[in-house]
Order: sequence, then structure tokens, then C-alpha cells
Amino acid sequence: MSIPKKPSLLEGAISPLDGRYREKVAEIGCYFSEEALMRYRLFVEIEYLIFLHASVKELKPISLKDQKTLKNLHSDFSQQTYKQIKKIESKSHHDVNAVVEYLSLHVLKKMRKDLASMVHFGLTSEDVNNLAYGLMVQDACIEVLIPRLKVCVKDLQKLAKTTAKMPLLALTHGQPATPTTLGKEFQIFVQRINRQLSQLSAHRLMGKLGGATGSLAAHHLAFPQHAWQVFSKKFVHHLGLEHNPLTTQVEPGDSLAELFHLLVRINNIFLDLSVDCWQYISRNLFIQQNNAKEVGSSVMPHKINPIHFENAEGNLELANQQLIFFANKLTRSRLQRDLSGSTVMRNLGVGLAHSLLGYKSVQEGLSRLTPNQKQLQEELNQHWNILTEGVQTILRKSGDQSAYDNIKKLSKGKMLDQHAYIKLVNSLDLNKSDQELLLSLSPENYLGVIDKIMEKKK
Repeated sequence: MSIPKKPSLLEGAISPLDGRYREKVAEIGCYFSEEALMRYRLFVEIEYLIFLHASVKELKPISLKDQKTLKNLHSDFSQQTYKQIKKIESKSHHDVNAVVEYLSLHVLKKMRKDLASMVHFGLTSEDVNNLAYGLMVQDACIEVLIPRLKVCVKDLQKLAKTTAKMPLLALTHGQPATPTTLGKEFQIFVQRINRQLSQLSAHRLMGKLGGATGSLAAHHLAFPQHAWQVFSKKFVHHLGLEHNPLTTQVEPGDSLAELFHLLVRINNIFLDLSVDCWQYISRNLFIQQNNAKEVGSSVMPHKINPIHFENAEGNLELANQQLIFFANKLTRSRLQRDLSGSTVMRNLGVGLAHSLLGYKSVQEGLSRLTPNQKQLQEELNQHWNILTEGVQTILRKSGDQSAYDNIKKLSKGKMLDQHAYIKLVNSLDLNKSDQELLLSLSPENYLGVIDKIMEKKK
């Protein structure tokens, strides 16, 4: 067997996120690449150096000009910068130290010499890593995932509004049941997503800056008069994260787990939505937009497959497996520190990217749906037996203790059309007003107070 030729970078992608789906996840990829990680680490180191000199009275503050020079290192971060850092890492075999050395060399070359010794002062790698990863995940949520989710909710809300008054045969246990409306069913998903989305929007990740074992020992030894606990809190808040004052060398990751569990719940709601839409399509209650250029099946030319909802289902399930694993793994560490979570952290973008793919697929699927009102009506008219719930309820109201059993004998497992339903109602011992009420029912108007429920959700 011959060995394949070395593929190009794109052809050699192992994960479809970096191959087939690269364009669709590019907006989130810029937060989780190796280059992005180095950029965020450099940002933390620069902000720390400036904050340190602004806070400790024994240190000379960094001039505004030099602060701008330092900040430009981050804002002007390029592939050339990244390659320089990776070149340093190839010798030291320590990724955080490579960033520290890069920044130190730059300071020595272009700024005050005394600043070089204060780069990474008193820190352990995990001080930088936890803050960098926290910012990466938080930024990706705020700038990519949350806006995408809001657009999905808007699209779903629009569909709920246009189908608000379209009666739908409900299925409970897969069997015909009391009717609902399409709009109400979609509005349920809107409400569920919005509840989780509000929690996601309010969630803030935690960060620590406490040195090798969380005691700020090196900081205190060098400058014992300085309030390092206050400094640590202010710096973490300065970055936009919540401060965790009590840690080992690592930030425990509980707030990350909370965020991932939030995303799992959101993903499960979208999974539920995708499966429901798939089933509505299979019942012909929705007609999918026909794109003449697309191929539904390689052998059956008539088909328009619900591929977007199927893709959403697969990607959201993949995302949840990753997110649940992250939540379980990253909240555990041997004693004060171990490195088993280090390689895991590098994969955080995988779960978020598959989530993003799922949301986009749901959006695309929804955009292609048109309600088939004729089929909706035909389905309802085939099942007048669903009105027997109302019949036995009216009988019970009138004092008939055997109402349920009597109606069950007449209707269980039987198909009732309009004629059979009217015959059933006329056979019952009812007063005139109750009989007229039941005869006025149809599968299309037995909708309870759905209209009022929907009004409150507008």
C-alpha cells in the first residue's frame, strides 16, 4: 500500500470543524485557535504589567506612551507575532513562558529596562491561563453565541406569530390528542430558550490570580505592605471576570461548568425543536422550500430531505457530549495542581463550535418551512374522537360519575368522523344547552384559551 502524499493544510484537517464546516464556524474559530490563545495570554500579561505598576507604590508607573506601546503589541498581534512566540516555545517547550519571554524581550528592546524583570511577576502559568481561557470563552459567548441565539429566537418568534391561529392535531404518546396550534407549540420553544438565554447573558466566568498555590506568597514576600488580596480582586474585575479569592494553583472551573451546563440545556431545547420539526415535516404539515439546484437524494429525485434539522440534531448532540465532559473534567484537579486538564482546555472551542453549527442549521431549516394548512385541517378532521375528552368532562360536570368509563366504551381505539361524533353526542342523556355546546365543537375549535395564553406572551 502506498503512503498518501502530504495533504494541504485544509485537506489534512482531521476535524470537520476545520475542514467541511470551516467557513460556518470561522467567526468562533478566531477565539479558540492556538494563535488566539497566545493573543489572549499576551493580553493578560500586558494588562497585569500595567496594573501592577499602577497599583504598587514602590514601582514606578508606566507612562501613557509606554502603555500604548504595550497595548499595541496585543492590538497589532499578527501571524508574525504568533510565529515569533512559537519559535521561542520550540526551544523552551513551555507555551506560557514563550509569551513571557517574547514580552520581556520587547520591553528590553523598546522600553524601560526595569520593566523586563516585572513581566509575569509572582505569577504561575495558571494565573495567566485561567484568565486567558475565561476571557476567550466569555468573549465568544457575548460576541458570537448570544447574538446568534437572539437571531434564532427572533426567527422562531416570527414563525410562532404567523402560525398562532393554525389548529394542530396534538400527539401525546404518539396518539391523537386534544388539539393545539402550531404557534403555541413554537412559542413554547421561544419561552424556554429565552429563559436560558437570560441566564447565559447574565453569567460571568470566574478568574483567579493567586500565585503557585493561591496564597500570593511571592507577591507578599516582595512587597509585604501591599494589599495583594485587594489587588487580585481589582485586577480580575478589571479584565471583566468575577474574582475567585480562594483557590489552589488552579481556578476550580465551577463557573465554566455552570456555563457549559447552560449551553447543554439550550442545546437540548434546540434538539427538541429539531426533532419536532422533523416529525411535522414527515406528517406533511410543513412544506419545505424547493431549491431546484439542490439534490435531496442521490437516487430518489422526488425527495426534499429535512437535512438541516438532522444536521442540527447531530451537531448539538456532539456539542453536548463535549460540554458535559468539559464540565465534569475541568472541575477536578489532583491536590493543588495537575496537568491532565491542560490539553482538554485547548478543545473548549469544539463544543461551542458544534453548538454554533447546530443553531445555524436550525435557522436554515426554519427559513425553509411553509405551513401546509390543508394537511393540518385534514389531519384534524380524521380524528373527531379527540373531542371525547370534552364530552366526558361535560358529563362529569353534570354529576355522571361513570362518564369516563361510559365514553371510553364508546370511543377507545375507534376512529370517529364528524357523523359518528354527532351520533355519539345525540345518544347521550344531556340537557339541551350541554348538547348544543358539544355539537358546536369541532377538532378545529376545541382550543381552550390558547388565544389568551398567546396574547400574554406577545
